[in-house]
Amino acid sequence: MKPDPTPLPPNPYKGNRGITRAWHALKYSLSGFQIAIREESAFRQELTLAAILVPIGLLVPVSPVEHAVLVGVVLLVLVVELANSGIEAAVDRISLERHELSKRAKDLGSAAVTVALVNCVLAWGFILGPQLWNWVMRL
Repeated sequence: MKPDPTPLPPNPYKGNRGITRAWHALKYSLSGFQIAIREESAFRQELTLAAILVPIGLLVPVSPVEHAVLVGVVLLVLVVELANSGIEAAVDRISLERHELSKRAKDLGSAAVTVALVNCVLAWGFILGPQLWNWVMRL
């Protein structure tokens, strides 16, 4: 099967370039954060956890790479939760009717969040676990 040689019409929403494009992208991102905070309880919970863990991850006495890992895995949870929320919103926009593919999309998004959370727990456990163990043994 040959590809259709007819070019697609230009997207009227993709006309901005340079600093204008970056400015609009920033405004859309801030709007996305506001919506996530207002509408998504899981995101609010994970954001609260991030507000606690990120400073700890920056302050604990570990190497710079370990600081990056501790903070990075927490931020990854937020990224995956935002993507999952976007998937759920798109599926619900298409139809609120129960459908196996809709369920699959939502379940896969949820599974991605779970993997990110397990990754976070493991990274924190591997990096800080030995230090906590040594601290407890000295008590």
